[in-house]
Amino acid sequence: MSSPLPFLPFALPEIGDDEIAEVVDTLKSGWVTTGPKAKRFEAAFAEFLNEPQIECIAVNSATAGLHLALEAIGIGPGDEVITTTHTFTATAEVVRYLGADVRLVDIDPATLNIDLAQVEAAITPRTRAIIPVHYAGLAVDMLELLDIARRHGLRVVEDAAHALPSTIEKELIGTLGSDATVFSFYANKTMTTGEGGMLVTRNAQLAKRARVMRLHGMNRDAFDRFTAKVPSWYYEIVAPGYKYNLTDIAAALGLHQLKRLPAFQARREAIAARYQAAFADLPVILPPEAPEGDTHSWHLYVLRLADTAPIDRDAFIEGMFAAGIGCSVHYVPLHLHPYWRDRYGLMPEQFPHSQKAFETMVSLPLYTAMSDADVERVIGAVRALLEA
Repeated sequence: MSSPLPFLPFALPEIGDDEIAEVVDTLKSGWVTTGPKAKRFEAAFAEFLNEPQIECIAVNSATAGLHLALEAIGIGPGDEVITTTHTFTATAEVVRYLGADVRLVDIDPATLNIDLAQVEAAITPRTRAIIPVHYAGLAVDMLELLDIARRHGLRVVEDAAHALPSTIEKELIGTLGSDATVFSFYANKTMTTGEGGMLVTRNAQLAKRARVMRLHGMNRDAFDRFTAKVPSWYYEIVAPGYKYNLTDIAAALGLHQLKRLPAFQARREAIAARYQAAFADLPVILPPEAPEGDTHSWHLYVLRLADTAPIDRDAFIEGMFAAGIGCSVHYVPLHLHPYWRDRYGLMPEQFPHSQKAFETMVSLPLYTAMSDADVERVIGAVRALLEA
C-alpha cells in the first residue's frame, strides 16, 4: 500500500531568500555570465579554506575541474591514472578525455574509500597520477596516499565532490599537499550552485593553465576585456581550450550557500547522528564515522544490509518507495558498466569489496531541508522493513 503522506525525495537543495535576492540582483545587473560574482565567489572560497597561496578556479562542474586539473599536469596518451572502481563515472572519464588509461582498484570494506595498499600494488611504469575519492564525505587517509605518491613520483588530484567541509588530521580537504582538489556544487551536494564546481590548487602554473583552458584557451576572459578602462577588445587563443566557466547566476547562489555551510554541516551531522543511533540494533552495517576530532561532511548516508537482513537491497528500496520515501545507490561500480568492463576486461571478482558493498548498499535521504518529522519518518520506514 502506498503512503498517504507526500513523497519524501532522496535529496533537495535548501535555497533561501538571500540566494534568491542575489540571483535577482545578478539578472538586473546585466552581467549574467562569468564576471564579478564569479570572482567574488572564488575569493570567498579561498577565504573559507584559509590557506596561504591557495588559488580557486570556479568551473561549471566538478567533472570540468577534474579534466582541467589532469590536463594542466600533463596527463595524456600512454599514461595511466589510478582511481577507485567505486565512484561515479566522471572520476574516470576525464582520464579518457585526455587519451590516457584508467587503472581501477578496489575499496577498503570498512571505509568504502580507495584501498591504499591496492593503489601501491597497481603502480606501473606508465602510472602518472592518482585520483582519490572521499566517498560519502569521509576523507581518504591523505597522509598515507601522499606518501605513496611522493615515493613513486606521482601527481595527486583529489575528487572532493563529496568532501566539503571534510577534514583529515584536522586539516580541511582542499588544503593538503595534493596537486589539485576539485569540489562539486551539484544540486544534491553539501552546498549548491545548481551546477558547478571549484578547482583548488597552490600550484600557480597549474592555476594559470586551468584558467586559460577553462574558456576556449583565451589568454584573457570576457570580464577583463569588457570592463577595462581603455579599449581592450583584443585576445589570443593560446591553446585548444574548453567551455568550462561558471556563470555569475550560479556564483550568486554559491556566495550565500558558502556562508551557510557551517549551519548546513551541523544539520547534516545531527541527522546522521540520529540515524546512527536509530539503526544500531538493526541487521545493517552503519556508515563509518570520521576519526575523533575530524569532520565527515555527510554528503551521503549509506547503509549496508547485513547478510541476516530479512530482505535484500532491491526489496528494501521498493519497500521504502512504497512508504513514500526516495532512496538511491552510490554507486553501480565502474567495473559493472559496459564501457569500463569491456575496455579493460573487468570482472566483479577483481573488486570483491566494491561488489559486495554495491549489492547491499542503499543511500537514505539526508539533506538540510528535512524536518525532524521527515527524519523520524525515514527511521520508522527503515525499522519497519528490517525489524521483521
